[in-house]
Amino acid sequence: MAVASMHLGVWSWSRQSPELQTECQNGKEGDLRNFERGMVVGARYACLSISQSAQLLGFSRTTISRVYKEWCENGKTSSMQQSCGRKCLVDARGQRRMGRLIQADRRATLTEITTRYNRDMQQSICEATTHTTLRRVGNNAEDPTGYHSSPLQIGKKRL
Repeated sequence: MAVASMHLGVWSWSRQSPELQTECQNGKEGDLRNFERGMVVGARYACLSISQSAQLLGFSRTTISRVYKEWCENGKTSSMQQSCGRKCLVDARGQRRMGRLIQADRRATLTEITTRYNRDMQQSICEATTHTTLRRVGNNAEDPTGYHSSPLQIGKKRL
């Protein structure tokens, strides 16, 4: 449990319980709880140096620096999408390739795009993945003229 105490007019926090120390198998510290991240940000916000914050809270200077930098850049101290979920089958290079396939034939259906994409790739993808990738890239908008130029809006029934 983290305990706050005052010594010579300065508040200090210390980690006294072993249950707060989440040790990995290799001996390095694991992820911090949101409360602990908040204590790091609060200590730095109170104008304590990185070394003072590390000594006060019992974390490494690297951890203090990383958490505070993340908070300054993003306005938050933890990310919900760190290592959760399945990895994307279509990376940035694959997205660019799919964009070129669409530019080559704007009237192609999802089935045709998927078939052309899978032709030269080691790992094949399904039409649902193609659909998701096209939405992520942003190719699902209508043409200003009202004509549906995107494969997502054309559908499979095009002859």
